[in-house]
Amino acid sequence: MNIKHNTESQRMTFWEKIYLPEIAKGMALTFKHIFEPKMTRSYPEERFVPQGSYRGRPVLVLEESGERCVACGLCSRVCPALAIEVQAAETTTREKERYPVKFEINMLRCIFCGFCEEACPEEAIVMSRDVEMIYENREDAILGKEKLLVPIAQLQDRLEYLRNHQYYEPAS
Repeated sequence: MNIKHNTESQRMTFWEKIYLPEIAKGMALTFKHIFEPKMTRSYPEERFVPQGSYRGRPVLVLEESGERCVACGLCSRVCPALAIEVQAAETTTREKERYPVKFEINMLRCIFCGFCEEACPEEAIVMSRDVEMIYENREDAILGKEKLLVPIAQLQDRLEYLRNHQYYEPAS
């Protein structure tokens, strides 16, 4: 019984065996990438300015009348990294029943997924444009309410992006 086994070299054509066309294709691709415009930035001199869709550090929205957060705790429940801690207290004002006494985000655990932003019914927590975060020790990376509150004027582009591209209706 004579069984023939086709090896890879037997199935290849002459041009495939000498590899010259494949080498030429590889060199053409290499030269194409050499002459394309570069995407590298000279970092300190040339800053990265992200668009509204960019998800940087999560922050709390601060309006003229105060913070938007009603301490519902949805952000901490939906956070897959368990980076958010919220403790609520009751208010005496009629605008909202509760406010956060303690609102902390552990930035060493945060994975910038944006789930907290999507879960918030009040648009109180949004992802900012902050890309440069430096912490000298672990305690500095746990941001409290005073470090998280950002005026609404600085977050307008992100809020507009959310209103135009999200599935939920924004708070009025």
